[in-house]
Amino acid sequence: MFFVAGARNSSTSGGGNERRSIYQKFREVDLIDKKKTVTALKPGEDRAILLGLGMILSSVMMYFVLGITILRSYADSVWTEEGLCVVLNSTVTADMNCSYNCGSDCWRVSKYPCLQVYVSVNNTGRVSRLSHNEETQDTSSECFYVPRCQKDSASMHVMIMNISERLKANTQVPCYYDPSEQQETVLLTRLYDHAVVFQSLLWPSCMLTGGTLIIVMVKLTQYLSRLCEEIGKIKR
Repeated sequence: MFFVAGARNSSTSGGGNERRSIYQKFREVDLIDKKKTVTALKPGEDRAILLGLGMILSSVMMYFVLGITILRSYADSVWTEEGLCVVLNSTVTADMNCSYNCGSDCWRVSKYPCLQVYVSVNNTGRVSRLSHNEETQDTSSECFYVPRCQKDSASMHVMIMNISERLKANTQVPCYYDPSEQQETVLLTRLYDHAVVFQSLLWPSCMLTGGTLIIVMVKLTQYLSRLCEEIGKIKR
């Protein structure tokens, strides 16, 4: 009886040890798979974070470039109020000289007609000279439009006369004026209006938002992964 009981106990303990060894093997395989998954995820997470940081840095550089170009010109412009102008007079006064590039270190003189346009702003009786945009106003304070200088002065003359005829046909045109009346000149168009500023800021804003979301999602994934590991350790 003693030998039989001993044999039974040994067989029972052997079966328990065998079950334990099988469980340990499965456990080791599970741990190895988890380590492989973590090892595989780390390079991907690093790349995603670098991508997000690169997008954020690019958007900051784009904001800087836009700030010193478009936004600065938009903020410095005093023609902020939009109104309706009635064309009173559109005449060619004189020929203006301009220079064009004819080669390496070569400049020649050509001429274009100076078109002066006078308008009445919002039917207030205030008569002002109309200019095409801020660039034209800075280039010539007398002429409505300054064409690109070229050798063929006849083509520039035809262009200016076509503009004059269109302004005479459309007696009412939208315009921009200075509400403080420090600038007597009014503009037909602005180089950078609200739509241009919005479109220029849209893409860097989208890039900044996308880069931030990528970094936040990676950090959230890492946090949830650590939280799951801690919960798993507690359950064991």
